[in-house]
Amino acid sequence: MLRLKTTDPDFATRFARLVKDRRESDENVSRDVQTIIEDVRLRGDEALAEYTQRFDGHLPAADGWKIDPAACREAFDALAPDLRAALELAAQRIRTYHEAQLPQDRDYTDAAGVRLGAKWRAVDGAGLYVPGGRAAYPSSLLMNAIPAKVAGVERLVVTTPTPKGEVNPLVLAAAHLAGVDEVWRVGGAQAVAALAYGTKTIRPVDVITGPGNAWVAEAKRQLYGVVGIDMVAGPSEILVIADAKNDPQWIAADLLSQAEHDPAAQSILITDDAAFADQVVDMVGVEIAMLPTARVAKASWDAHGTVIVVRSLDEAPALANALAAEHVEIATDDPDALFAQIRHAGSVFLGRMTPEAIGDYVAGPNHVLPTGRRARFSSGLSVLDFMKRTSFIAVSDASIGAVGPAAIALADAEGLSAHARSIELRLGI
Repeated sequence: MLRLKTTDPDFATRFARLVKDRRESDENVSRDVQTIIEDVRLRGDEALAEYTQRFDGHLPAADGWKIDPAACREAFDALAPDLRAALELAAQRIRTYHEAQLPQDRDYTDAAGVRLGAKWRAVDGAGLYVPGGRAAYPSSLLMNAIPAKVAGVERLVVTTPTPKGEVNPLVLAAAHLAGVDEVWRVGGAQAVAALAYGTKTIRPVDVITGPGNAWVAEAKRQLYGVVGIDMVAGPSEILVIADAKNDPQWIAADLLSQAEHDPAAQSILITDDAAFADQVVDMVGVEIAMLPTARVAKASWDAHGTVIVVRSLDEAPALANALAAEHVEIATDDPDALFAQIRHAGSVFLGRMTPEAIGDYVAGPNHVLPTGRRARFSSGLSVLDFMKRTSFIAVSDASIGAVGPAAIALADAEGLSAHARSIELRLGI
């Protein structure tokens, strides 16, 4: 675990090293993924079957590639009542939040008499990658599928690995609740390639979203341009800004909420009280010992956990902006004062009673967020990831006279005479 103090003479150097540490896939992953993608592009279902047998230990042709919608309904109906109610509450809150994101079309005529505007339309098909087996997350399926449905996507396709042929019933239940159209039992980079290029069995989509391991993330990166993607996601991150008025056990649990995802996940505490920092570190050890996910959480904390002690929490926003973390908790008396200075973060959780885990499940905003310092230039998943904007222009006899001569002048200046000619003819020049 890394300990830093802003009063240390080498703080700037060590903090810069922390900011630059991406914790992401290496060149070997990139090469392997490139091979898989090209193989699926050329051989389609045959390659897909071979990779599924190699990595997941079963043959889709024998088990059936596609999971019947009836199986998804049965899985939903078989849920314990409290779990079904929890999924329904999460779905309702996610849907309500994302409905408010829907953009408005524009259609107006400006002072020159030119009609201008834009129309928003959903993509035809979206593919959602959902991790399978024991690491399945029905909450992620809801977070990806519901915005797509709200956007108006007509065909919603899920690919999910089924190790040894085992289907996770929670994923199927969430697929039914979200209104997914197709569920395919394939995973890994090969599933992403199948969604992008299509095979005889799986038709291609226009956008691919959803979390996955380093191979899945790299496949999405390499296939961007063939399809749209939500983002290239790396290991999870949480930054907690907390004063000494917090319960150290609460803060320790918050830090571990991301550490338990992946040994490469990163949990960072910024506090203005060194004694409180020590208490949190002690409680992290206590909490890890009680976690079923202790092995992963401990590996993450030992390798990437960081505590930064500042002179004053007034220093925290600048550090947070440099880190541009996926999740930022502000556990202080007046979190809005610090939030006003946070420019780069995937999502921010305000106040002592707002753990990041609430955002993962039932708050409403999307939990698919930029990692690897990408919050500097990108945002969390939204309905806009499943939509595109088409502008339109209508020029009348009168308005072309108002704006046409300027267009001709610019075309001539750029040496594009055919551009100028197309306008000149309409003006009778």
